[in-house]
Amino acid sequence: MNQSVGVDARLGGGMLQRRLKALLEVLEQGLVERGRVVRLALLGALAGEHTLLIGPPGTAKSELARRLHRAFAGGQYFERLLTRFTVPEELFGPLSISALEADRYERHTAGYLPEATIAFIDEVFKANSAILNALLTLLNEREFDNGAVRLRCPLISVIGATNTVPDDEVGEAFFDRFLLRLQVEPVSAHGFARLLRLQAPLDTPCPGLDEVELRQLQAAAAAVTLGEDALALLGELREHLRAGQVHVSDRRWVKIVGLLQMAAASDGRDEIGRWDLWLLPWCLAADAATASQIEDWLCARLGMGPDAEPLRLLRVVEAFEAQLEAEQNANDLDYDESGRLRLGEHEAAIDDAVTDAKGGRHALRMRHTRQRRYGRLHVEARLVQLDALRDQITAYAGVLAVERRLLADQLGASLWVDPAFVARADAQLQATAVELASWQARCAQARAGFEALPRLLGPDGPIDGARPAPIEAAARAEAGSAAPARRAAG
Repeated sequence: MNQSVGVDARLGGGMLQRRLKALLEVLEQGLVERGRVVRLALLGALAGEHTLLIGPPGTAKSELARRLHRAFAGGQYFERLLTRFTVPEELFGPLSISALEADRYERHTAGYLPEATIAFIDEVFKANSAILNALLTLLNEREFDNGAVRLRCPLISVIGATNTVPDDEVGEAFFDRFLLRLQVEPVSAHGFARLLRLQAPLDTPCPGLDEVELRQLQAAAAAVTLGEDALALLGELREHLRAGQVHVSDRRWVKIVGLLQMAAASDGRDEIGRWDLWLLPWCLAADAATASQIEDWLCARLGMGPDAEPLRLLRVVEAFEAQLEAEQNANDLDYDESGRLRLGEHEAAIDDAVTDAKGGRHALRMRHTRQRRYGRLHVEARLVQLDALRDQITAYAGVLAVERRLLADQLGASLWVDPAFVARADAQLQATAVELASWQARCAQARAGFEALPRLLGPDGPIDGARPAPIEAAARAEAGSAAPARRAAG
């Protein structure tokens, strides 16, 4: 908590958070179904990352970039539509005649991309490879080679736009420079009426951030730590993507953490939490289908709460049910009072004429075996094990309840979180809670089944018998039972 107070102090006691919230409200004004794109583009810019908008023409991509420029006070805006005939002078400035006369190859960069803070490059992949290669250094290092001099550029973020993503080597390298890849679709049927009723374009004064405020945010983000839950989930997702042949470079993973740090810091938190990972589909996927798959994985995985506990608990419940069935159906040999095996009830009626080559007619025929009986210690041990499982399920239900409250709190406080994703994740948590309740009922049924097992009886009453060996799945689960209990207590 003290660290959170420190982050809040670095952000001016929450003043920057309020400024960002007001800024987002202005940027989203008059845009239909573009809230998520606006928020993510601004978050990416605050983190110093670039955003690629993928979608057909006429979906407000250029308008979004122009608005983003207004979010940063005192900056310069640059915009260009690229074609296969675009020449470097259109992006980087014309050659200096006086420099050429002095045998120097330099450009006049004033008013062009090397001196811009926010830039919009439309149809970004239609330029030739020479321009794309020059852009690679500018986007990644924020530097531009102007003749023999390498200039430091004030570039904050580039918004690129394209209809399609190329599959050639140069295009893929350039594509990788955009940390955020956002699909921009035409307005839905539900939002069409709002689109047609839009009033005049944005004219509300926009309280742009100055350089000092931006540095404050970046310093706060650099101090944010990566939480253990979030780190574990990132590792799981990396392996999941590898198994699906989805390649993500180490550089991109590092940049993703930087984006998550900015999201947490601007929300006034000092640690990246598990719910910050909702941003990952827009950073990892190269297309809408892959983004949807990653979002599905996150919703399911985050909706289980920490440590994938429900999967482990379900396996233990099923193990107890299987053990109960085995013990209910187990049989023992039937002995008479003298301790001899009982003969079959039709033994005396066997015809003497029945013979076989090996004298099988003289073999003893045993009566049907009887149902196995269990000692007191055996049954009590099973009940104790089931009670412990019931307590684990109860503890984890408490963990999920806390997780749902945290999710609701983050939805209310976060500047960036997507309400649609939160709704899906909360529905998954609720479904898991319902499953836990059903497993409690199954535990109760199994407990009643073990209590009803036939008992060993002697002349003086019930026989203690021996304690059973632990059920294998329950024994493995025992080591992990303390973690959810600690979380619930916390």
